[in-house]
Amino acid sequence: MFSRLRSDIQCILDRDPAARSTWEVLTCYPGLHAVVLHRVAHGCWNHGFKWLGRFVSHLARWFTGIEIHPGAKLGERVFFDHAMGVVVGETAEIGDGCTIYQGVTLGGTTLYKGTKRHPTLGKDVVVSAGAKVLGGFLVGDGAKIGSNAVVIKPVPAGATAVGIPARIIPSKAGESADVSGTEPKFNAYGITQDDDPVSQALKGLIDNASGQEHQIALLWKAIEQLSAQQPMQMPQDAARSESFEADKFNQLVGK
Repeated sequence: MFSRLRSDIQCILDRDPAARSTWEVLTCYPGLHAVVLHRVAHGCWNHGFKWLGRFVSHLARWFTGIEIHPGAKLGERVFFDHAMGVVVGETAEIGDGCTIYQGVTLGGTTLYKGTKRHPTLGKDVVVSAGAKVLGGFLVGDGAKIGSNAVVIKPVPAGATAVGIPARIIPSKAGESADVSGTEPKFNAYGITQDDDPVSQALKGLIDNASGQEHQIALLWKAIEQLSAQQPMQMPQDAARSESFEADKFNQLVGK
């Protein structure tokens, strides 16, 4: 028990630069208190003391602002950072090394008892502030859920999910999408250096439209030069110059 508690404290010291000492973490971190109380509630639940498990869970919610159903399964070194307003459902599973921020919901989308209604998080998953992960699917190891994302489908290992509904940014070479260097590191809040797939698609359309306008302008200029040698009627609305503001549109889509 004490070995596991030391591991929980150390993971907070490793991931939170605001944590200054073991004593501070032990006395002032509601995320740690929620995890410890959940282990008590989960033990009661598994031994058939359902009401007692729910009551301990209720007390933990009152003291910490973090609601974890006693039936949920938590792995080692799980860190609820700030975490006010977090809700973890009955059939949710949280793997080793996961980090969960404030306002997160690991919720269900069905009302059928005895079924897997809530998500399973693999190892080292980061679920950012305000994210909602809804359904009985798997979020793979090392995945990141962006702030305020609404995830309703599985997330592959190492990928990043952003948006409403969440879009998936695949991993690169087996790394999480927000890892820029060769050394693995912890990155909070699901920040990614990759582009949003929607903005990538819009950027492609903008570049294509700009390129086509350029080609059309070149064609009209060529026709105008030919008409000087062989008289012909030129249309009044012929686009001899480019007016498509590609840079302006790229700024609007965040490029």
